[in-house]
Amino acid sequence: MDITIIGAGNVGRALTTSALRAGNTVTVSSANGATSAALASETGAKAAESNRAAAEGADLVVLAVPYTAVVHVLDDIGPALAGQVVVDATNPLKPDYSGLATDGASGAEQIQARIPSARVVKAFNTVFAARQADPQIAGIQVDGYVAADDEEAKALVLDLVKSMGLHPIDAGDLSMARSLEALAWLNISLQMRHGWSWQSAWKLVGPEGDAS
Repeated sequence: MDITIIGAGNVGRALTTSALRAGNTVTVSSANGATSAALASETGAKAAESNRAAAEGADLVVLAVPYTAVVHVLDDIGPALAGQVVVDATNPLKPDYSGLATDGASGAEQIQARIPSARVVKAFNTVFAARQADPQIAGIQVDGYVAADDEEAKALVLDLVKSMGLHPIDAGDLSMARSLEALAWLNISLQMRHGWSWQSAWKLVGPEGDAS
């Protein structure tokens, strides 16, 4: 699969590494072209000249940028996303990390409203970058929750999540992104409150949780 990852920070780097390991072709881009060029050089991914160039023709586009940059990115590449599967890996945090910046609709739902011709899928946001790159803890496979209204797009991303080593779980329609973003915020807040090492991850246990 030809995957574009927009963003070359910790999340972009981790997802690039895992997607390449799963046998995909990966193109990376960033606002600062130097960072995506460096990431491409280090990982074997391709580097695009711009975010819009990266998005054109991809089978799937992953938004791995800070939430505060999402609107700017979508204003730039929106026309290239018509009909595309767009994976929202962001979390809508307040600038001071005091909670979620959304009120009602999730960040993913807001992205879908902004690019209505795209097929938005929420995924990867509940997993820290360390676990995106290495999706096991003490031999336990980390969960990868996926939510979307478009069933075909969701199935595609569930397969990708599985191929990257995460345990795929269909979380439901895109409105469930509200719960996934809250779940991510809980894990983030626990790290800050207790001084943890940003390595923990969610695992649903029991027969239902183990079903693929």
